[in-house]
Amino acid sequence: MESIPVILDMDTGIDDALAILYALSSKKLRALGITTCFGNGDIENTTRNTLAIVELGLSSVPVYQGASHPLVSPWESTAEAFHGPNGLGGTRIFHPTQKAEPLSALDFLRKSIEDHAHDIVLVATARLTNIASLLLAHTELTSLIKRIVVMGGAAFVPGNVTPVAEANIWGDPEAAWVVFHSGVPITMVGLDVTMQVPISDGMLSSLVPQVPYFDVIREAVDFYLSAYNPGEPRGNRTAPLHDPLAVAVAEDDSLCKTQALPVDIELSGRFTRGMTVVDRRERTTAAPNVDVAVTVDRERFLKQFAQRLQFQQSG
Repeated sequence: MESIPVILDMDTGIDDALAILYALSSKKLRALGITTCFGNGDIENTTRNTLAIVELGLSSVPVYQGASHPLVSPWESTAEAFHGPNGLGGTRIFHPTQKAEPLSALDFLRKSIEDHAHDIVLVATARLTNIASLLLAHTELTSLIKRIVVMGGAAFVPGNVTPVAEANIWGDPEAAWVVFHSGVPITMVGLDVTMQVPISDGMLSSLVPQVPYFDVIREAVDFYLSAYNPGEPRGNRTAPLHDPLAVAVAEDDSLCKTQALPVDIELSGRFTRGMTVVDRRERTTAAPNVDVAVTVDRERFLKQFAQRLQFQQSG
């Protein structure tokens, strides 16, 4: 099986952690490295979380620290309600033995894209700050990237930070605008599909105790389920697997049906900043620039996810 060289660009919170473990267990994806970004915590937390999860995944994939704030706006920390004070639900994280690489995230991205020209896929489950910064500094790289799979946006469903904006796009809309206007092929795995693929109490309770990440994932996902279901008793809770689905689509794009559509990013609207504005008018003159995921093979993905991370059931 021919492998796909990928770089994971992450702000490691709870679902990012699950996405890392999913990617590291793939026989098809070849993770060249993970770049970190602010988002589900500050850059120190997200980088430490990434290193810890990589170590728990029994991997030595290198980690490169990236952006600590958006392109033009100050960083607003808004993720604690869903990811806890340290990005992993307040779970006590050990000090990983592996350290972030001395090379910056941008230098690593540039070198990797040049070394794997036309083959590399970037999987972005964070704010798009790192990738936008790279493309602004090195416009010549746009033709060398095979695809960017973005976990972000909300095409035809409500947002999750504002009525119309999804967190990753809202967190740095200027960066999203740069990436969406770059000309690089983009697959947008947004809330339209990620909200359809939940992890559940039943799945969590079936996690095999022998896996090295058992304690951290059990505690972190329990926090995540509570955050999405305040006041709901254990046993009935579900929460979306946003980031793992994006990684899964990078590996197997048949999991989601997509539509090629014109997508822009709202930068200045008082109520709509960070909105992914999708033009699906039949007579639009705008050229499609994004493959928007509109449906997902829910059962197939959840089965694969459960098998990869060693949950014994997918319900």
